[in-house]
Amino acid sequence: MTFVVAVCVAIIFGTGVYMLLGRELKGIAMGVFLLAHAANLSIIAMSGSPIVYDDQTGESQIKAPPVVTADETLTATLANTADPLPQALILTAIVIGFGVMGFLLSMIFITSRATKTLDIETLAEQGRADAEEH
Repeated sequence: MTFVVAVCVAIIFGTGVYMLLGRELKGIAMGVFLLAHAANLSIIAMSGSPIVYDDQTGESQIKAPPVVTADETLTATLANTADPLPQALILTAIVIGFGVMGFLLSMIFITSRATKTLDIETLAEQGRADAEEH
């Protein structure tokens, strides 16, 4: 399972870098979006397995949410609970990523309306021409 997730992270990361190196602003925005998702997926993959294996009985069970009830001891509960920190980090990263993506897409939209193109080379030529005029 870890190998499959690592391959997925590598494919998403490679695709994101490839799109970042493109000539269109839309592709660059999509590359940033894919890199963020590759980072989130790698953090989830490194956070550990959600399944607990019992060596004595050979059974496996899904880790419980980190909630301690009044009749449980804290040390017995921590051994069979999922770590909430990676999920909290990923949730925060997703929210921030959507905010950044919304800002990036609105900047691309404004640029597209003002210049009628999203090609990097054309935008650079227009910027040089504007700089020479002023």
